[in-house]
Amino acid sequence: MSDTQFLAEQFEQHRTHLRAVAYRMLGSISEADDAVQEAWLRLSRSDADEIENLGGWLTTVVARVSLNTLRSRNARREEPLDVRVPDPVVSNESGLNPEHEALLADSVGLALLVVLETLTPAERLAFVLHDMFAVPFDDIAPMLDRSPTAARQLASRARRRVQGAAPVPDADVRRQREVVDAFFAAARDGDFEGLVAVLHPDAVLHSDGGELRPEMTRALRGAHEIASSALTFTHMAPYVRPALINGAAGVVVTPQGEPFSVMGFTVTDGQIVEIDVITDPARLRELDLTVLD
Repeated sequence: MSDTQFLAEQFEQHRTHLRAVAYRMLGSISEADDAVQEAWLRLSRSDADEIENLGGWLTTVVARVSLNTLRSRNARREEPLDVRVPDPVVSNESGLNPEHEALLADSVGLALLVVLETLTPAERLAFVLHDMFAVPFDDIAPMLDRSPTAARQLASRARRRVQGAAPVPDADVRRQREVVDAFFAAARDGDFEGLVAVLHPDAVLHSDGGELRPEMTRALRGAHEIASSALTFTHMAPYVRPALINGAAGVVVTPQGEPFSVMGFTVTDGQIVEIDVITDPARLRELDLTVLD
């Protein structure tokens, strides 16, 4: 076995972990894969014999690449986005495949990723690495050119925002599905009160239509406002396909066999507290919906 082959095998042992780090950092599957690929390129150009902790070294590289991507992404925006729904992980309702299980090992729902989008790049790195992957602040600090104390403060600030805004879904996916099915049954029947009944009074809906559907980019708050909006899409009810969206009950809407939207639901205490929707045609085209067949 050549040195390159041996190094490649060593790298593959860490790929799943690295992809999970990058997905939580970036909320984008394609950008996460790019970050992991960049880590491999840097490793292949390095003197691997000088690396004492390969896993830690690769995690640092992926984190730094992801941090730069976040900063570049923010710099390109002339105005902050009111709504950005991260890439969903779409799975068949029968269960997650091993690849998706690894990516979502800590129940990373869309609701959590939406909140992570509101953090600064530095806050996100400190929170993701420390709270999700137990990386010490002494290791995080150099990535941010901060002291360990400052890195700890960034993670603490991010943690408060996440805990106050990211709802925790019910553990029983079958119960989640019953609530989501009730939502669409009420929408199909034009039952406004039925919709309100399955929505938490303070429920929120995020919809990301991208550049091609800017009119679909919005945030709605409150059961009555969301129910009113849902009634305008009753014609889509026949095209709803159940799916797991980031491991939770959700749907893919496919009129004429083409994806129109992906909808992730967060169900807490038997009520829908958050709906996260992607209707951006460009991003929908990138999704692998063969998993639903």
